[in-house]
Amino acid sequence: MKQSTINILLIVTIICISLSAIFVRLSDAPSTIMVMYRMFLGCVLLLPFVLKHIKTIPRIKKPEWFALIFAGIFLGGHFGLWFESLNHTTVASSTLILALQPAIALIGGLFFFKENIHLKTLLTIGIAFIGVLIVGGGNLNLGQDVLLGNILSFLAVFSVVFYLLIGQRNVKFLNHWVYSFLVFLIAGLTMFVYNLMANIPLTGYTANDWGVFLLLAVFPSAAHIIYNMLLNYINTTTVSMTTLGEPVGASILAMLFLNEMVTGVELIGGALILVGIYLFLRQKSGSEKVATSDQVQG
Repeated sequence: MKQSTINILLIVTIICISLSAIFVRLSDAPSTIMVMYRMFLGCVLLLPFVLKHIKTIPRIKKPEWFALIFAGIFLGGHFGLWFESLNHTTVASSTLILALQPAIALIGGLFFFKENIHLKTLLTIGIAFIGVLIVGGGNLNLGQDVLLGNILSFLAVFSVVFYLLIGQRNVKFLNHWVYSFLVFLIAGLTMFVYNLMANIPLTGYTANDWGVFLLLAVFPSAAHIIYNMLLNYINTTTVSMTTLGEPVGASILAMLFLNEMVTGVELIGGALILVGIYLFLRQKSGSEKVATSDQVQG
C-alpha cells in the first residue's frame, strides 16, 4: 500500500472518530448499552465481508484466540470508559485526555516491540501536544464530577493502546475483516455480560437511541476497521498519532451541534495539532519503507 493511500485513510479515521463524541451525547442510553449495540451492529455490517474469508476462522490457533479475547475486552473497556466519561466532562476535555494515546503507544512500542524513538518523532508529537493542551486546557475544571470524567477518559487511553498493541502483533496473521469482526463480537459480548451483571435493561430504548447505536456502528467503528487494516503496514504509534486530530474535529462538531463554543485560543491550538500530525505523517513518509501487500498476510 502506498504511503499516500495510508495518509488519506488516516485522515478519514480522524473524521470518523471526531463524530463519536457527538453521537454519544445525542442518546440518553447507558454507556455500556451504547457500546454493546454498537459492537453487535458493527458485526452485522461486517458479516458480508467476513463470509468471504470464513474458512480462515477454523485455522486460528489457541494463542491467537487468547489475543483476540483480550483485544476484545480492552476494546469494550475503552468504549465503556470513554462513553461514560462524556456524561461527566466536556467533549473537549475528554478528547484532550484521549490525545495522550500516542505517548502511551510510543512507550508501549518501545517496551513490547523495541521500536526506536527518534528526536524528530518526539518533536512532531510535542508540537501536536502543545496544540492539544491549548484546545482543552480551558475546559479542565476541578469539580469532582469533571475529575471523575477525566479519570475515566485517562483509563480509556490505556485500554485502547493495549487493544492496538495486541492488534499490531496479531492482525498480520488474520484477514483484517475477520479480525475486526471477532474483536467487535468479543467486545460486544463483554459489555453484554457486564450489563447483565449490573442489571442494566437490554431493551426499551427509543428510536433515537437506536439511530445513535447505528451511527456509532457505521462511522466511528469504520475508523477501527481501517486501523486494523493499517496495522499491517504501520505501527501503533503512527495510528495513535492521528487521534490527536479528534479534539479539533470533535470541538468543531460540538460547536455546531451541541452549542459548545470554540474560542480563538482553541482554534490556534487546533492549528498546531494539525501541523504536528502533518509533520509526523510527512516524516514517516520519508523515513520508513511502507510494506507492500505481498509482504503481509491477510
